[in-house]
Amino acid sequence: MLKLLSGKAHKVITGVAITSQKKQTVFNSVTTVYFKMLTNDEIDYYIRTFKPYDKAGAYGIQEWIGMVGIERIEGSYYNIAGLPIQKLYAELLAY
Repeated sequence: MLKLLSGKAHKVITGVAITSQKKQTVFNSVTTVYFKMLTNDEIDYYIRTFKPYDKAGAYGIQEWIGMVGIERIEGSYYNIAGLPIQKLYAELLAY
C-alpha cells in the first residue's frame, strides 16, 4: 500500500452522521495528502518500527512516516488522523 501511495496524491474521505430523535445531518470531509517518493528502506523501516497494520491507508500521519514522507496536505489534518473535529464542531453548533 505504501509503495502505491509513494510519490502520489490521494484523498482521505470521512463521512459523519449526527442523529437524534428529531433530526439527522450527514456531512463529509475530504483532505488530499501528497507523499514524497519513499525509498524501500524508508517503507521497510516504518513497517518494522511502527507496525501500521491497523491503520487505514497503511500509515498514521502522526507517526514518523507523516513527518518525513508527507510533503503537504490540502484540507483538515484531523480528518487524516481520524475525525474532522473542526467540521464536526461547526456542525454540532448548527445542529
